Amino acid sequence: MPGTPNYTGLAGHSHDTLPQAGVLLVNLGTPDAPTAAAVRPYLAQFLGDPRVIEYPRLLWKAILHGVILRVRPKRSAHAYARIWTEQGSPLRVGSEALAAALQAELGRRRPGPIRVALAMRYGKPAVADTIAQLQREGVRRLLVLPLYPQYSATSTGSVFDAVADTIKGLRWPPELRQINDYHAEPAYIAALADSVRTHWERNGRGEKLLMSFHGIPERYLRNGDPYFCQCHATARLLREALGLSADEAPMSFQSRVGRERWLHPYTDETVKAFGAQGIKRIDVISPGFAVDCLETLEEIAMQNGEFFREAGGETLSYIPCLNATSAHVDAIADLVLRHTQGWPEFAQDYDAAAAAVRLAEARERACKAGAHA
Repeated sequence: MPGTPNYTGLAGHSHDTLPQAGVLLVNLGTPDAPTAAAVRPYLAQFLGDPRVIEYPRLLWKAILHGVILRVRPKRSAHAYARIWTEQGSPLRVGSEALAAALQAELGRRRPGPIRVALAMRYGKPAVADTIAQLQREGVRRLLVLPLYPQYSATSTGSVFDAVADTIKGLRWPPELRQINDYHAEPAYIAALADSVRTHWERNGRGEKLLMSFHGIPERYLRNGDPYFCQCHATARLLREALGLSADEAPMSFQSRVGRERWLHPYTDETVKAFGAQGIKRIDVISPGFAVDCLETLEEIAMQNGEFFREAGGETLSYIPCLNATSAHVDAIADLVLRHTQGWPEFAQDYDAAAAAVRLAEARERACKAGAHA
């Protein structure tokens, strides 16, 4: 009928499909190539998200398309080119490696049919496309895990928007669970601490351990975003795990843009101050990023390394993200198993043969009732 909503269904659905559970990892995203032509649509999608930029939409649209997208893609492409690898974007390659390692670890711990998939909030693979593929594969229960340890409306909240926009268009949505954050998870903190100790053992120890988190505008905090508090909680727990004081392991916020005041202190100003104070070596870790990306490899290791040396310092030693290390995979697997309790596919005693028998019986009943095979 004209005007009837059109929901996406499963044409040709087979009653022979054994239900699966899915784990959807979602990271920020990346352009397809380190070129201005590839960066422009990526930035348009990213900066056009009202969760990211909370400005009046018509005004922001004019600024974005009239000014920013005419200038920033070329500059951003140059930054991406500095870190691009033969395999492609470090964020995508690292995220794919983490998803594959998590798939293997969950398969080792549980016998049931569990599918781990990766999506990007901006760029490819898109959240909507990935969920559609999981549905075609028979995923009837879905856990969404944004790869942001600390919750912010600008990141995690935006992932949930994309998932909701997709789910509401499905004729038969999967059972859905979502993880808001894991900023204080003991296994996550332990993995961070171990990565610092390993770095010190291999490279020596700096005079300061700076913990740099991605920034957001201060007014988002005043409007109720918990990100600032969760970053402080992560920093405090990491200090305690390493036995460091706030002076030995300060924290800062990076990646600010525009003239608006963002969360303080700023990372670039902090490393410049360290250099001016006569500090010769600092170590920097970014506990708000699960996988290395532009903001860690180029902004921290390269840009801020230059800022530090120009101010009088000598060495900024960057400590990599947890990426697909075994400690990180174990921590994520623990998190997933806790949040999927009660789902049959995650049961330790899942019996594939018995599940197949139940499926066959259900198919027979459906056929007798007039359903197509």
